[in-house]
Amino acid sequence: MPDTPTSRIAVLTSGGDAPGMNAAVRAVVRTGIAEGVEVFFIHEGYRGMVEGGPAIRRATSADVGGIMQQGGTMIGTARSDRFRTDEGRRQACRNLVARGIDALIVIGGDGSLTGANAFRSEWADHLAALVEAGEIDQDTADAHPHLRLVGLVGSIDNDMFGTDMTIGADTALHRITEAIDALHSTASSHQRSFVIEVMGRNCGYLALMAGLATGANWVFIPEHPPETDDWAGALQRAVTAGRRVGRRQNLVVVAEGARDRHGEPITSDQVKAALDEGLGEDTRVTILGHVQRGGAASAFDRNLATRCGYRAVHELLALQPEDPAVLVGMRENRITTSNLVEAVERTHAVAELLDDQRYDEAMALRGGSFVESFDTLRTLVRAKPSAPEPGARQLRIGILHGGSPAPGMNTAVRAAVRLVLDRGHEVLRIDRGIEGLREGRVSPFDWMTVTGWVSRGGAELGTSRWTPTAEDLPALAASIAEHRLDGLLVIGGHAAYAAAYTARQHAAELPALDLPMVCLPATINNDLPGTELTIGADTALNAIVSDVDKIKRSAVASRRCFVVEVMGNDSGYLGLTSALATGAERVYLPEVGISLDQLREDVAALTEAFSHGQQLGLIVRSERSDPIYTTEFVRSVFENESGDVFDARSSILGHLQQGGDPSPFDRIQATRLAVRCVDRLLADIEAGDTDGAMVGLQGGRVAFTPLQDFPALLDEDARRPADQQWLEDLLPIARAMSLRA
Repeated sequence: MPDTPTSRIAVLTSGGDAPGMNAAVRAVVRTGIAEGVEVFFIHEGYRGMVEGGPAIRRATSADVGGIMQQGGTMIGTARSDRFRTDEGRRQACRNLVARGIDALIVIGGDGSLTGANAFRSEWADHLAALVEAGEIDQDTADAHPHLRLVGLVGSIDNDMFGTDMTIGADTALHRITEAIDALHSTASSHQRSFVIEVMGRNCGYLALMAGLATGANWVFIPEHPPETDDWAGALQRAVTAGRRVGRRQNLVVVAEGARDRHGEPITSDQVKAALDEGLGEDTRVTILGHVQRGGAASAFDRNLATRCGYRAVHELLALQPEDPAVLVGMRENRITTSNLVEAVERTHAVAELLDDQRYDEAMALRGGSFVESFDTLRTLVRAKPSAPEPGARQLRIGILHGGSPAPGMNTAVRAAVRLVLDRGHEVLRIDRGIEGLREGRVSPFDWMTVTGWVSRGGAELGTSRWTPTAEDLPALAASIAEHRLDGLLVIGGHAAYAAAYTARQHAAELPALDLPMVCLPATINNDLPGTELTIGADTALNAIVSDVDKIKRSAVASRRCFVVEVMGNDSGYLGLTSALATGAERVYLPEVGISLDQLREDVAALTEAFSHGQQLGLIVRSERSDPIYTTEFVRSVFENESGDVFDARSSILGHLQQGGDPSPFDRIQATRLAVRCVDRLLADIEAGDTDGAMVGLQGGRVAFTPLQDFPALLDEDARRPADQQWLEDLLPIARAMSLRA
């Protein structure tokens, strides 16, 4: 291959390690190979770039096989004082051009990316100095006149502009959430208080989202210090009020950069002392430390890193000499790019605002969802709802589930109940879904009923797949009238949406059905219209990834290929995203189907790979990919046609994908959507708007779609949306990551 610009690229990881870095490295290597360029590892970050030699070596597809589930970074990261010097950076430049490399992908935090851009801006000067010193010739310098640079943010802190989520932040949130969930039981048993200190530097993201995802009673973050100098007294009064209403535990989350209004640090020990004094009982402190950045990456981080790594290579290949360095990140659930220098400058601007005690401005720069989450948390942690306004109309809001249970349903109910009660209205629980409403299974909710529901899997209200027929609707209408419902929040899957739509269609003949309804999507299948992602899908994906990681470890020892079947009904979302997150060689989806020719090709490719040293194979099959080519059929084909090169086993993961406690992502999104649903429902009641709506994430933004559009947005031949943006985005990446690359 000729040594033309971008024919050779290098990747390095720098700064603190972050879960998901390995997935990003893997994506860069395999995408680069698929695009016909040579990819080089730079081991030990900038130190390896300066030292050269074996620290810079060519990467192969096999080098990145089996690294998805590994924590940390397989190519290492290290501090380098030499790279901070002009001489060290010049040596790094020589090491790169000597190998024909003039394109670089750096995975790290803002410090690492700042250093990379400085190196890029000095590149021409370093080349000139190297030519003058006789260390390279002019032809070499002329062949590589510019350094092309793309950055990915690998940091658990989630403190970088240019991306809504940094690689590693979701995994860190998993670690924090798991720890706080575990503390809940012991804190409740002993009526004890716990103070949990989390990382994040000057960013309160981890603390804030952990508080939202775990039902913590108080959160200290850098961006919004306590509004009173007597923060200890305010904390004492709040926890005492909680004790009076029966709260058995107090959990306080403290961000490591927390401070008061004057910029003085608020430490976990200070919070402990305040609780000890206020409650007259022993308070325990748990500092989670570096466990937050260790271990296997979450499914979200694996897929985010893979998507960003894939995009980074394409951006690098498209960069022109005059183009600035690029930052690849995620905005509104889309992989996007921004100017790296501007992103770093805005990141530093927040730290400067905090140092200047301009907290409102710092809070605003964190973004609207950050501010909204903080405001929501302040409502949810109260010991009791706000007093209703005198003379205000008190509405009666019913909440029910429909369809199969999905992790996050209880989280959504908790948020909705407390938000409605806090606004002075009544909330009615409807057990067993629409069927329960028809039968009159209706009772009042109170503030403390939903304590602990934020982390609880399943569906405490019960659920049902029952969809009413025209004959059932009079009884349903009679129950709505009897319980004087002013609006309904319907949380669930396809059956829930179909029931709400059916009721809406008959509102003219049965006036009691003519009431505002809002549907919140909760199903692991991710097969509902009006949203790109449903509550429960992330939890199911993490359950799949956890089990497949174990399957892969067993397969390595015996040269085995596993065919793993995942759920999803007619949607291949879980199949495709789990294939990306586990490093599967092949994935079969209902949207694409399976052909005999494809099976032959896949068996041949896998047999060839095993013949050349591969130790394991992984095939992911969505449950309705094909009615003939079942999971067992596919396994049999691979087993028979591979001869004695490898053997094949099947694994049907089943309903474990619906079980377990909801992931932090699902808890946060369920709360976020519940807030918007309550706002919409109360506004519709006030306006007399009874058309109904479906809430969802569309382009990463929360938006509403008219309920009457429900059937029109479905695929004509299958129970899934006609438009599936994730399929268009992810399928090319899956193909590049497979053995075909």
